Amino acid sequence: MSTVTAPTQGAASQGAVGGSTPGSRKAPITYAVLGLFALVVFGLLGQPGSSTFSVSTRTDLFQITPIGVPSRLTAIVLALVCLGLAAFAALRAKEGRRTPGWVAGTFAAAFVLAFLTWAVAGESIPFTGLLQGTLFLAVPLVFGALSGVMCERVGVINIAIEGQLLAGAFLAAVAASLSGNVYAGLIAAPIAGVLVALLLAVFTITYAVNQIIVGVVLNVLVVGVTGFLYSTVLTVNASSWNQPPGLQRIAIPLLSEIPVLGPVLFRQNLIVYLMYAAVIVANIALFRSKWGLRVRAVGEHPRAADTVGIKVNATRFKNVLLGGAIAGLGGAFFTIGAGLAFGKEMTAGKGYIALAAMIFGRWSPKGALGAALLFGFAEQLRISLGIVGTGIPSQFMLMTPYLVTIFAVAGLVGRVRPPAANGTHYAKS
Repeated sequence: MSTVTAPTQGAASQGAVGGSTPGSRKAPITYAVLGLFALVVFGLLGQPGSSTFSVSTRTDLFQITPIGVPSRLTAIVLALVCLGLAAFAALRAKEGRRTPGWVAGTFAAAFVLAFLTWAVAGESIPFTGLLQGTLFLAVPLVFGALSGVMCERVGVINIAIEGQLLAGAFLAAVAASLSGNVYAGLIAAPIAGVLVALLLAVFTITYAVNQIIVGVVLNVLVVGVTGFLYSTVLTVNASSWNQPPGLQRIAIPLLSEIPVLGPVLFRQNLIVYLMYAAVIVANIALFRSKWGLRVRAVGEHPRAADTVGIKVNATRFKNVLLGGAIAGLGGAFFTIGAGLAFGKEMTAGKGYIALAAMIFGRWSPKGALGAALLFGFAEQLRISLGIVGTGIPSQFMLMTPYLVTIFAVAGLVGRVRPPAANGTHYAKS
């Protein structure tokens, strides 16, 4: 069989998250506005005192003394760093050059740290716990975003990620409860995702129905079916149907004892470790293998791929099912991964945020990981600051994850281009 030339989008999509379009002024303006906001609100108008960050846990190999910094001065310095990065991005845009991806990452870190020092002035916050919560909340987003990448790389828009996550959470809870074996739930979850994906593939690929409409309908269908079964079966006989065992945490010897990194990365349950593997394997498979080359060719130029012997619709069908399995596995995290019983609509829109993470990550597994961690951090920040008891209105903190989503997609990503054949049907001539 002949090979095809790698599509240019495949290489471009591996760019770092937040790398801007050459000559675009959107990112520099966004940086400047947020930098000025940080300087005035977090710095000049901030509360005097000290902000303390604890970084060690009791089981660490060695203890690190909590770090205390002057709140107002630290916020001012970090805000000036943000403004310096805005000036650098503006200079690159004026020269018609692309702003490196590290600028967005550094800016985000400086802005968030400025916010934290302002928010916890006079208080203490467990920084390691904040990072642990970030990873915990990002896990289903990563699986959902990976599902979207697998589907859209072959030209199928997967709006049904929300339904696949919810179906995975439901079947994982039921299977684990009935069998008393948590691993039965871990196996059942991808099957639930595949069943939803099968409907998506049949209607969009075989019958050429509008992909967005089918995805939305499937989400509503899964919400309705799981809600009905929850009300009529799970709540009536909860002891048998909805008391799943939870996955135990697995501490990696030595690595789990490293301060900060150990508790965050290496004291997790099996689903988190599977997430690490899924991101690595997906990134290598898509951009370093013949399979990935064919997949990207189908998403970019299906007719050209067809002329060299690639079965376009068969490739799409398989990838949609693969994406469904990945999303279903992510859904298991809501129940057996978190040690919770199933609840109606417990995914709470995470599938749609996963779509935003996929776009922010430029249809790349590692980019999707970074974006999902950003959204997870925003959510965990709301929870942590609520516990600390800052003066920030709770309503504003509830908005934080969604504001980050809007700014990330609209202001920081720059111009992004999906696979050229995304959302289009293909009929062999």
